[in-house]
Amino acid sequence: MNQQVITLTHPSKKIQGTVQLTGSKSESNRALIIQSLSKGQVEIANLSEAADTVTLNRVLQIASEPQTGYNTIDIGPAGTAMRFLTAYLNLVKGNFILTGTERMQQRPIGILVDAMKEIGAEIHYEKKAGYPPLKIEGGLFQGKDRVKIKGNISSQYISALLLIAPALKKGLTLEIEGELTSRPYVSMTLDMLKSVGIQHEWTENAIKIAPQEFEKQTIYVEPDWSAASYWYAIVALADATASIVLPGLRQHSLQGDIAITDIMAHFGVYSSFESDGLHLTKKEINSDKTLFDFKECPDLAQTVVVVAAALKRDVSFTGLETLKIKETDRIAALQTEIAKFGAELIEDGDTYHLKTAQVHQPEDVTFDTYEDHRMAMAFAPLALVFDQIKIAEPQVVEKSYPDFWKHLQAQAFVID
Repeated sequence: MNQQVITLTHPSKKIQGTVQLTGSKSESNRALIIQSLSKGQVEIANLSEAADTVTLNRVLQIASEPQTGYNTIDIGPAGTAMRFLTAYLNLVKGNFILTGTERMQQRPIGILVDAMKEIGAEIHYEKKAGYPPLKIEGGLFQGKDRVKIKGNISSQYISALLLIAPALKKGLTLEIEGELTSRPYVSMTLDMLKSVGIQHEWTENAIKIAPQEFEKQTIYVEPDWSAASYWYAIVALADATASIVLPGLRQHSLQGDIAITDIMAHFGVYSSFESDGLHLTKKEINSDKTLFDFKECPDLAQTVVVVAAALKRDVSFTGLETLKIKETDRIAALQTEIAKFGAELIEDGDTYHLKTAQVHQPEDVTFDTYEDHRMAMAFAPLALVFDQIKIAEPQVVEKSYPDFWKHLQAQAFVID
């Protein structure tokens, strides 16, 4: 799927069948770091096929090989890999230049670098202070065993530190300042560490992990709840008889994006966990809920905003603070793209209000994706509402869900 622009239609508007999702990107990337630190004790089953995970896996193999001089590691647009490797590479004997795409070099990393320096890391900025590329001298000699980090920034900074903590000579106590956003992602990290024998203490705002050995275990990666969220959107916007089965998804998941089950119930999608997987069924909307908080599940925001706009639901959203530093400024991108069919997303301090009075059937509309996989997948379901839509740079979905377009075609979406 390397076209610059694709056209999507769905003549029947009917959705029915089974979709097998790839393993969770979030779980897979954590599992790869754990495996690398475990010295062969940990194996992984159902690893994600997402480009970010493939990239991280490749880089970790390269980093483990003997080298001379500085080894340049280009992770492209893989944000999780940038954060996790900023911490992990300090434990590897070797010297590295860690870089990425132009957009990656605009995404802040200074808070994590400062924390790593406090515990003894040798990290320097190659260009602009606070941003990649980074020059890392591996073989960390640990200084402090306690660092402070703000809780309202990317949870990936916190997870990056927690993942390496058991391999540090003194362990690490992480003191979180202020309110912790995206808490489920931090809990996911700790739960995955616990599954391979790494214990922690979480008291008030401090998380302590002592130096420990990893147990011999296999980590099974659950299918990706973030990917599942797009099927919730598809069911919500499809014909009234819509139903989809998503095998392997657990009712008690480590992934914070399981929150989509509760959120989308307010948009007419009923969830049922059965022996063969998660069943999604379209029901009549019976909700007057007007405020949705994405503080703990920011990756769902684009999907829900687009669905709400298409259904002409004037609702409000909070917890979107981290969206401005993602693959793109997701707030600005959403505002620009939903305006193409008459919806408005109005900023009011920390709250955003969706206005849909002017929503209409657009003519010859192309939705731009801003090098952001979630923009492409959030807007694609609109082919069920509008006669025809176009998506620019469709290949961006390879970052997290490479089979997305193939799966849509299997559900009678026509892609030209």
